[in-house]
Amino acid sequence: MEIHLVGESIKFMILGMLIVFTFLIILVELMKLQAKIINKYFPEKEPAAPAPTPTQDSDEESRRTAAIIAAVTEFRKK
Repeated sequence: MEIHLVGESIKFMILGMLIVFTFLIILVELMKLQAKIINKYFPEKEPAAPAPTPTQDSDEESRRTAAIIAAVTEFRKK
């Protein structure tokens, strides 16, 4: 009796795994198809070039960075 139940449970386990595996394969293929359709009809646009930053801000930023680096270097010397 128990051998029969074990056999049945193994049969249902394999059947369930096959159903899940088949579903996952179908899902992956549908996602690939969806990606192809989206890329075909709605291609990604090239990112716009970043707006040029004013040179004064970058000069001030580089001075600030240099000051921070100098301060850290002096602190580490002690």
